[in-house]
Amino acid sequence: MSNPAASIIATTADGPIAVAITGASGGFGRTFLAQLKRLDTMRASVLVDLDLGAASALLSDLGYPDDSWSVCGDASAVSTAVAAGRIALVDDIELLDPEAYDVLVEATGSTRAGFTFAERAIDQGRHVVMVSKEVESLSGVYLADRAKHAGVAYLPGMGDQPANLLSLLDWVSAVGLPVVAVGKSSEYDLVFDPSTGVVRQLHEELHAPEVAELLTLGDDRIETLDARTTAVSGFKRAAAADYCEMAVVSQYSGHLPDVETLHYPVARPDELADIYALREHGGLLNAPGAADVFSMLRLPGEASFAGGEFVIVETGDTATWQMLREKGHVVSRDGRYACIFSPYHLMGVETPRSVLEAVSEHHVPAEPRQFSTLVGRAEHDLPIGTELRVAGHHHEIDGVAPVLRATVDTAPDVAPFYLLDRATLARPVVAGELITVQDIDGFDPRLWDAFAVGRELGA
Repeated sequence: MSNPAASIIATTADGPIAVAITGASGGFGRTFLAQLKRLDTMRASVLVDLDLGAASALLSDLGYPDDSWSVCGDASAVSTAVAAGRIALVDDIELLDPEAYDVLVEATGSTRAGFTFAERAIDQGRHVVMVSKEVESLSGVYLADRAKHAGVAYLPGMGDQPANLLSLLDWVSAVGLPVVAVGKSSEYDLVFDPSTGVVRQLHEELHAPEVAELLTLGDDRIETLDARTTAVSGFKRAAAADYCEMAVVSQYSGHLPDVETLHYPVARPDELADIYALREHGGLLNAPGAADVFSMLRLPGEASFAGGEFVIVETGDTATWQMLREKGHVVSRDGRYACIFSPYHLMGVETPRSVLEAVSEHHVPAEPRQFSTLVGRAEHDLPIGTELRVAGHHHEIDGVAPVLRATVDTAPDVAPFYLLDRATLARPVVAGELITVQDIDGFDPRLWDAFAVGRELGA
């Protein structure tokens, strides 16, 4: 990725970068709009949201003056508001005038709406920063290729784990460290209180006093990891959002899951270089180059990994890495591997970097490819007529387990996970089967076509 700071002088000479935000009233929108208030290099020009009341309330809560925005019901009102330096609030895509913004930040989280917004912006000659990982995992390869041919930028948004991990991976590759694994921690830590024997995951609690004996990785690492997994089996730790984020990372990096369900070890950060070692060296991995997710285990008061990102590398010179170990860096017991990590993802606080990169004359278009595919496997027998719907904070589908598979090992008729949203089963699906496009009615054919085009671009 290019240095976004290099674009600041060039863009401020013509005034602040005008940014349109779709899905503006959500959590991401709040963090981004709060940060925009601090910047002179860019400003919000158009907010698109189905709930204009919520968008207005958000601006007010963030301290935007009441006269700094207008709810607009037609194109003329949008033009007038933006020309006067106000933020135009609209609930209709037809009112998203390309003359009113330079960069679209897509944050609806909806595959159908997000795809429509992004494709339209590209076709109208506008840059796109994609925050909706669901859209990216399903149609990102197609959209990136379309943007490249249109001469505009398309890139994942910094602040969410995929872009942050890709940025870290860029740095690792630039300094010449061989990559063994890439990944992130899950959204919620497992916090163990030795005084009570209770493990907490967000608001859920589980009495598991045996964790006290598992705080240190034993000589048999796999045995310790298996025991930890058993101890916290009462929690649901895997989430569709995690698989989706790793799918995006895979598209841009080529790293593939080691197993389709991901390993999800329960780990402490100082153990990662030992855990994500090859099996022949006592670790989890069947092969190098894996993409994975871990659940952080910590004690009360210890810092969180905060859903941050990591890269496991081969070390090389023994003396160099012993010196780095002594400085506190995470190096495996045998000295073969090291973990380089960024324990944060600050959502919209970081996204201005992506906006700056999008308009930079130094921006180099990425060329993602469908190296892996996020698909759905029936968790139990699903009868004909079952309605499939993405729901909840982690955008999951009841009765369907997300799995991440190498595309070359997946039949071309298997449906991407988020294509299933709002579809209905046209025939029964037996537990354990992958759901195909022949199994469903009511899916959006535009999304299937976009995915198919992206897949045909090859790896």
